[in-house]
Amino acid sequence: MSKEKLVMIGNGMAGIRTLEEIIDREPDLYDMMVIGEENYPNYNRIMLSNILQKKMTTAEIITNDYDWYQANRVTLINHNPVSRIEVADKQVVTADGRVFSYDKLILATGSRAFILPVEGSQLPGVLGFRTIDDTAEMLAAANKYQKAAVIGGGLLGLEAAKGLHDQGMDVTVVHLAEWLMETQLDRKAGELLQKDLEAQGLKFAIGKATAKIVGRQRVSGLEFSDGTSLEADLVVMSIGIKPEISLAQGTELKTNRGFVVNDYLQTNLKDIYAVGECCEHRGIAYGLVAPLYEQGKVLADLLTNRETEPYEGSKMFTQLKVSGCDLFSAGNISEDEEVKGVESFDGIANAYKKIFVKNGKLEGVVLYGDTSEGNRYYNILKKEQSLEDFKMVSLLYSGADETSGNVAEMPDDEMICGCNGVTKGKIVEAIHEHGLTSVAEVTSRTKAGNSCGKCKGLVGDVLAYTLGDQFEAAGPVGICECTTLTRDQLVISIRQKGLKTIKEVRHALNFSNLDGCPKCHPAINYYLNMIYPQEHADEKASRYVNERMHGNIQKDGTYSVIPRVRGGKTSPQQLIKIAQVAEKYQVPLLKITGSQRIGMYGVSKEDMPKIWEELEMTSASAYAKAFRSVKTCVGKNFCRFGTQDSMGLGIKLETKFEFIDTPHKFKIGVSACPRSCVESGVKDFGVIGVENGFQIYIGGNGGTEVVEGRLLTTCATEEEVIELCGAMLQYYRETGIYAERTAPWLERLGFEQVSEVLLNKDTQKVLNQELAEAMAGKQVNPWEDVVASKEKVAELYAVERV
Repeated sequence: MSKEKLVMIGNGMAGIRTLEEIIDREPDLYDMMVIGEENYPNYNRIMLSNILQKKMTTAEIITNDYDWYQANRVTLINHNPVSRIEVADKQVVTADGRVFSYDKLILATGSRAFILPVEGSQLPGVLGFRTIDDTAEMLAAANKYQKAAVIGGGLLGLEAAKGLHDQGMDVTVVHLAEWLMETQLDRKAGELLQKDLEAQGLKFAIGKATAKIVGRQRVSGLEFSDGTSLEADLVVMSIGIKPEISLAQGTELKTNRGFVVNDYLQTNLKDIYAVGECCEHRGIAYGLVAPLYEQGKVLADLLTNRETEPYEGSKMFTQLKVSGCDLFSAGNISEDEEVKGVESFDGIANAYKKIFVKNGKLEGVVLYGDTSEGNRYYNILKKEQSLEDFKMVSLLYSGADETSGNVAEMPDDEMICGCNGVTKGKIVEAIHEHGLTSVAEVTSRTKAGNSCGKCKGLVGDVLAYTLGDQFEAAGPVGICECTTLTRDQLVISIRQKGLKTIKEVRHALNFSNLDGCPKCHPAINYYLNMIYPQEHADEKASRYVNERMHGNIQKDGTYSVIPRVRGGKTSPQQLIKIAQVAEKYQVPLLKITGSQRIGMYGVSKEDMPKIWEELEMTSASAYAKAFRSVKTCVGKNFCRFGTQDSMGLGIKLETKFEFIDTPHKFKIGVSACPRSCVESGVKDFGVIGVENGFQIYIGGNGGTEVVEGRLLTTCATEEEVIELCGAMLQYYRETGIYAERTAPWLERLGFEQVSEVLLNKDTQKVLNQELAEAMAGKQVNPWEDVVASKEKVAELYAVERV
């Protein structure tokens, strides 16, 4: 039995996504053909601005290469657009006269840049910004000419303007409205955006209507309706798009602005469908990627004979990143008699937030400067959640850790990738089912993050939440794919340029992803803490969620609470307190940990602040990249084999160095004799008591790859041990790569070099002085006594109500 022929006109993002959805459902159902106009396979049009800014190459934005078409038995006719449709014969005819028949036809012709119908619009040097070829022409012009005008201050226009500016052109953005991005931003946010872009070198002609484009052999400038003019060697039109519907000519296809479709993406003609920017649904032709992908899923269900919910339109949102200017917009942002706005502005951080409410529900939101809560607002908006339980201040200020997006608290149906409609639950399921350990793997499997890419940080947070330490091990040690800088280059640049915040580092050092990612956020935060111990305000939101929460998230979403028990020494009063609290809050499991502490497992987030308050104990930093625990035996005071007071020395070490940040966890074992009951030989800093003092071992690591420590020296006194430990801690802090254990650190630097540094009394003294300064600068640190006050507890463990 022969297959039906499915022909798709157009090789863009919406159309190919529809084919992907069909292939996922029924890969052998159709004989598929794609006929495209451009001379490329399918690519991510959203990333054209990255090519213009030379952050990516053309090859890097190809989402479906030629091998994909071949592997999925999709015939691709490239660079040969369809010139007409012969509906009666169910045939399409290409520009070179080739004829192909179809059983079902999908129109995915996309849209074209709208070119102002003014005199001079056909001059060389006037173009839109929609394709790879447009981008190549803009780059060529930037190498030859000096002045550019971008007509249109919308999202794409601003990205084009910044890209041309980065290539050395003098760029002026010409915008008819009173402020930039007037359909996505209110006046305040638009003016903030303009101010920031002006500071970066862009120029603006606001409220200007282009009356004429002047030039002879090539464009030379613009004339405005108010009589003023502007010189320009290149004019980029970015004032909107118009659906490509020219194929409707000579047919009975119903069109308005686009091909008119119903809720199942069917046109008025049998077996002809339309998807993407070329179609018009309920009077709306969408220009953003998320609704186009939603349409593709519905059409794929229909064409594979599956029951499907109708497409009923999309909630719109916009997120833009232009050289450090973060903004987010979603929903209706126009105030009237029914829609009321509530706003806040932080002049110091230059962060603006405005929410729009109608009939007790969120109607729209605008964020500028800090878009970390964009996902939270978008989900409230999409779910049409009632705001009855919220005060306006609680909507404006979540009071929760923002970088993680409160992943632990998100329900499974919470949207992570709005462009592709990928929820937290779908990502977690894919991680477990397919053993995914990186953002790239999640993107490949679920498509989360493969469009605009803005959600990749949140995808990483879901990975970190789901995998814990396994996520750390999956990626590169230290810095990430966002930059080519090594650890040493990064630290040197931070010092030389005097960079003081994570955001400054990413932008000043030209990270390819200016938003950063879950790998570089905590790494940069650590390096800044290490370089400026008394100046850098620890950016807690950039720490891993386990560190921020003073507990580890368990597989069921509950937490562990592990209070500090120095040297493993406890008391009846402490044990009674732990038992009372555990009984009161019905803690499911109490466990003696491998580090001689008592862990409380299965604690709900809501109970954590109350438990910490009633325990009156400090956090043990059990999951932090910091000085962890000191494991001890009972020592000579009780053990007949003991030669030294191991427990007393262990408590001194833990009391002195607790809470200090290190590149990775740092563990100590103090044994009173060579029997080494606490496995001192596989600790980062191991101490073994002998008759004449203490043998010191360094660089031992337990875990999946056990590494024996190397014998460094023998110390005669406890004071010498403490000084040597302090010197090693600081040397490791200053030279270690973030997320690098002491075993690979010791191998990388060389045991001889480390020994020479640590055993030199002068160097040892300097290192301990530097460590003392770092500890003094971190008196208020992420692991300080969390029961210092009820207010502090509430701040650290604020429970998000959304």
